[in-house]
Amino acid sequence: MNFIFISPQFPHTYWNFCDRLHRNGVNVLGIGDAPYEELEDCLKQALTEYYRVDSLEDYDQVFRAVAFLSFKHGKIDWLESNNEYWLEQDARLRTDFHITTGVNEKEVACFKSKSGMKSYYAKAGVPTARCRRVTTRAAAKKFLKEVGYPVIVKPDNGVGASNTFKLLDDAALDAFFDNPPAVPYVMEEFVEGDICSYDAITDAQCQPLFESMTVWPPSIMDIVNEKLDLAYYTASQVPEALAKLGRATVKAFGARSRFVHLEFFRLTKARKGLGEVGDFVGLEVNMRPAGGYTPDMMNFAHNTDVYQIWADMVTCNSRRLPESPEHHYCVYASRRDCYQYLHSHEEILARYGNQIVMCERMPELMWATMGNQMYTAHAADLAATEEFIRFVHQRA
Repeated sequence: MNFIFISPQFPHTYWNFCDRLHRNGVNVLGIGDAPYEELEDCLKQALTEYYRVDSLEDYDQVFRAVAFLSFKHGKIDWLESNNEYWLEQDARLRTDFHITTGVNEKEVACFKSKSGMKSYYAKAGVPTARCRRVTTRAAAKKFLKEVGYPVIVKPDNGVGASNTFKLLDDAALDAFFDNPPAVPYVMEEFVEGDICSYDAITDAQCQPLFESMTVWPPSIMDIVNEKLDLAYYTASQVPEALAKLGRATVKAFGARSRFVHLEFFRLTKARKGLGEVGDFVGLEVNMRPAGGYTPDMMNFAHNTDVYQIWADMVTCNSRRLPESPEHHYCVYASRRDCYQYLHSHEEILARYGNQIVMCERMPELMWATMGNQMYTAHAADLAATEEFIRFVHQRA
């Protein structure tokens, strides 16, 4: 089997995907924009060949790289980046090279468009916040008569919470349209709730081989825009209500043979037409693993190896690792260099040293969302999770 992995060096933990494929006997062919000598040794050992391009943004260069690897190694069976940023390019390459093991150029449109997702949610029977494409001030005001303030405006095709805003009143609306965005935007009714993601690895029949839940802050948008401290946690047990909606969403979108990250609101305030407190409401579908080090957090929470589960899905369409009977939490808390904290780095390590599983500076590209310095730890239960977050984030 020939598998092309796009940008295998970033995020740097993605070498694990390549390594597990290599262990399963796959020819792993990397295409990236980093010099070969800068690749980590663990990645070099997993790759059969690496083709460097000057820029992954240049489709012609990447196309030629795929063509060269195909000519040298034979038909390409899989092509994947597992990265939100490259999903559309991945799909275009699959279409151009007739690779049928992933979504093609036509299919990816429904995965990337926030407005386009709504009909698939409806097919799955999952309630979602009302949403409209907003191109004019008049259209926005018409929608506001239905839902009222506040509303969220965000790119219809965007990554994460970048360029996402909450509009509280007419003044904010006017300011938004005084400098209209250059890309299509959507306006969505504001929903009060925690964000819970249903994360899964699906087989070729859209059945989950692995399921997990991660609980995020109510607003990643506020984390980015207001430079707040980030904390979130992964739990090995998925509430049945969330699992049911997650599985239905996977089937509606036809999300086969993928690592998926589906976001839901868990309502903290009842909303007419959506549900009562504690109910789940569909937010967004992401056809890739959760960001940052969340896959590693799943490993710690579940006492498993999601990279191996994914590789087994690729090579044999099944799960070979047994499920662990143990249930844990894994919690992430980060700090920003611009703030002063009550407890020093040394105090955190002294108090939680035997529980901390990761501790490092984040790459600059992730600072806005993930913070500058992160601490990730095992936790026995939710109370221990919340105490860890308080200790790390307490300001001086």
